[in-house]
Amino acid sequence: MKKIINTHNAPVPIGPYNQAILVGNTLYTSGQIAFNPETGNLILEDIKTETHQVMQNLKAVLAAANMTFDNVIKSTIFISNMDEFLLINEAYGSYFDDTNAPARETVQVARLPKDVNVEISMIAVQ
Repeated sequence: MKKIINTHNAPVPIGPYNQAILVGNTLYTSGQIAFNPETGNLILEDIKTETHQVMQNLKAVLAAANMTFDNVIKSTIFISNMDEFLLINEAYGSYFDDTNAPARETVQVARLPKDVNVEISMIAVQ
């Protein structure tokens, strides 16, 4: 049985989807982009700040399911420019310890929603 996870502490979905779905003890998050949930504005001043906002949004979704980044087992990062990989990786990496970092792939794509530069989704287990 699936449980819908939504929180006001993360951006409201901009389409026909939910922030996350919990099935048993596994949480599947939708991709998050750098919307500030309080203002509804995109945070695009620089790639590190943008990535931190994405991670804060994911943190809120995880918290709504009583989880943290320690529960994350898989991440997918979509970026619009592979030349920004190191800066994105630096911001993303600050949320994980090297000993328990999740599996991950990073893929450059032609375009992301709202023309953002980074989108991240996660799978977590309780």
